[in-house]
Amino acid sequence: MESPDSLLPYQKTDETNLEGEIGGSPTNSGASEYHTLDEPVKDTILRDLKAVGIKFYHVLYPKHKAALLKDWDLWGPLILCVFLASALQHESADKIDDSGLQFAEIFFIVWFGAIVVTLNSKLLGGNISVFQSVCVLGYCLLAPSIALIVCLFLDLIFSYSLFLFILKFLIVTAGFVWAIIGATVFLGDSQLPKRKALAVYPIFLFYFVVSWMILSQS
Repeated sequence: MESPDSLLPYQKTDETNLEGEIGGSPTNSGASEYHTLDEPVKDTILRDLKAVGIKFYHVLYPKHKAALLKDWDLWGPLILCVFLASALQHESADKIDDSGLQFAEIFFIVWFGAIVVTLNSKLLGGNISVFQSVCVLGYCLLAPSIALIVCLFLDLIFSYSLFLFILKFLIVTAGFVWAIIGATVFLGDSQLPKRKALAVYPIFLFYFVVSWMILSQS
């Protein structure tokens, strides 16, 4: 006869398993059934924020290759995309409506680029789902987003100069390289060895466009 522990629907198999499963998880070892609909809203929000924070950590320290693939979500990519679109838009004094258009354009470019890269990976025979790929590409926008924050902070302190441009270029380049490293670490094993270069090239272009927008508009 099986032990009670074997009947639990969600057991952690290793340390890299992330919180925030859609189906919920037991609060203690003695609970036979548990659903997220039964928990307070505060607990749900805190649990999801903790899961997003753990994924951000894995993006900044891309060591565990399956960390973002076991329990994907789109909260992090949505937060980063909204931040990028909000921070990169320029509001004109005589054309206030242009800011909304720029927000939509940047938002579309980021999501459309991630979807195109994902479809390219699938067409090349990648053994990864669409949402897993979008999750990884979106979370890896954290490094360029940090670079954007630093550039905006430098703009508030210093006036424009050649030295400031070079400094911002180096910062954005560091975020660009970090994003590519993180994305290739998580998505590299999902492609056939002979097609990895074809899969990495669109990823390079995607983060290059995002980094170029940060450097040119920050």
